[in-house]
Amino acid sequence: MRTDPRHIIKTHISTERSTKLREENNEYVFEVSKAANKYVIKQAVEEAFKVKVATVRTMIMPGKLKRMGRNEGKTPTWKKAVVRLKEGEVISVFEN
Repeated sequence: MRTDPRHIIKTHISTERSTKLREENNEYVFEVSKAANKYVIKQAVEEAFKVKVATVRTMIMPGKLKRMGRNEGKTPTWKKAVVRLKEGEVISVFEN
């Protein structure tokens, strides 16, 4: 597994729920590589954003069935990580 944070953290997820988590619990939500475990995700976030991570929760998000006329397909399965930072830490890129 590559240890470069750009290969582990794919994108930041910005929804109403993730914004509420960020404001209330200092938690950030990321789409991550399916092969990454909690320890690797923690290292990647700490290295990429220069913060201290308290906990990491991960979940596999199943793909959804999609139809386009008579054709049917499925979106890919992906992995989501909810990262809680230690008290006083903040990722300034996502704060407006």
